[in-house]
Amino acid sequence: MVFSGITFLIYFLPVFILLYHLTPHKFKNALILIASIYFYSWGAPKFIFVILGTTFLDFFLVKAMHGQKTKSAKNRFLVISIILNVGLLFYFKYCNFFIENINAIAGTEITWLKVVLPIGISFYTFESLTYVIDVYRGIHKPLKNFWHYQTYILMFPKLIAGPIVRYHDIADQITNREKNYTPDVKISGFLIFCIGLAKKTIIANTLGMQADAVFKLAPEQIDTLAAWIGALAYTFQIYFDFSGYSDMAIGLGKIMGFKLPENFNNPYISASITEFWRRWHITLGTWMKHYLYIPLGGNKVSEAKLYRNLIIVFLLSGFWHGAGWNFILWGAYHGLFLVLERLFLGKVFNKLGKIISVPITFIIVVTGWVLFRNEDVGYAFTVIKKMYSFNFFAGKFAINNDFVCMAIVAGIFSFFAITQKTYFIQQKVYGNIITNSGKWLAALGGLILFYISLSYVSALEFNPFIYFRF
Repeated sequence: MVFSGITFLIYFLPVFILLYHLTPHKFKNALILIASIYFYSWGAPKFIFVILGTTFLDFFLVKAMHGQKTKSAKNRFLVISIILNVGLLFYFKYCNFFIENINAIAGTEITWLKVVLPIGISFYTFESLTYVIDVYRGIHKPLKNFWHYQTYILMFPKLIAGPIVRYHDIADQITNREKNYTPDVKISGFLIFCIGLAKKTIIANTLGMQADAVFKLAPEQIDTLAAWIGALAYTFQIYFDFSGYSDMAIGLGKIMGFKLPENFNNPYISASITEFWRRWHITLGTWMKHYLYIPLGGNKVSEAKLYRNLIIVFLLSGFWHGAGWNFILWGAYHGLFLVLERLFLGKVFNKLGKIISVPITFIIVVTGWVLFRNEDVGYAFTVIKKMYSFNFFAGKFAINNDFVCMAIVAGIFSFFAITQKTYFIQQKVYGNIITNSGKWLAALGGLILFYISLSYVSALEFNPFIYFRF
């Protein structure tokens, strides 16, 4: 079940919201947990037991760890929990990848079961790790109630594709969020959900059809124009797909009284790759910073080790997205530019100014998305080569008129906040406070977007969800 599906929009969501508002506050977490288990079981009934089992073990491992008096004893429980979580992620997501590569390199014929990947495993694994590490570091005490911990991990708005919520950012809200449960916040949440739904169903899906049409072509059928159309279509598709889902998750959280962290902040107006990663998938970047980059030494090390840390973090960031060489190379590609910016490129961007550095950064990002999109690395490099060969020919490739219109819309919204005035307008729409005069306008705007989005979902069979497999 996904947020942009008919089943969720017509049946699950209205019933849940109605029951949630009728349920007394002390039983709301129980309702969230039941709804979340049902939500996940709808699409992956077998794997719900994997999550329930690991959360059960994690809760009591962390509780036992917190009660230990010596650091060595705490370390043992920490290691056990990390092995449990990372081990499951490795088994389900990466075993086949490593075995296939060993067979290819060594010429062996090791066989392994084709393990089906549980949906959202990377997201809830990272959240499980934040819980044990935060408690170990003394940032927050462990939850006393097992069902509260289950609610933290399984909460359906963020379960499938984030945002990745660090334990200490939400722990207090699980036990007490009544101050956030106001009509203004609920209306704001509904509007944000509907904006996210429109971004996904109207913009991302339309662009995604064009991207798929290009990347299904044989290499000899692709010229420079087709390559750029495919690259740009996917660049906007993945942004509006993923940021749309994040908006829906944040909006649902607000309706329920939770304040979930922002995941995107206009990434395509970035004037450097460093800035891009402060704006793109913010919760993943924050996780990598606090649980990997800083423990490696961060930037408080020699220059050589700093560059090493950046490359390690972004190699693992790429690998986190998927068990494929294209993801690893995509991570290395971004890590390389971060190192280059530390060396000299950052100073160049600063001297050029935003008018020049923003388009250059955008082109770098677009090129990287081609690698991210295509599991066949050879094909990806061929498309990238075509992008910069400036070889135009009259092929049979047809440009969809809907794509042209939606690409213009996507471009406008992607770069809308590039000025202070337009950024302020955007913040007003996404803000936490809605004035009395704006309540009805926000509710009406949300309803209109909801209706239009629903009509798109009903009319089109094409409704993929890019981050669903991560």
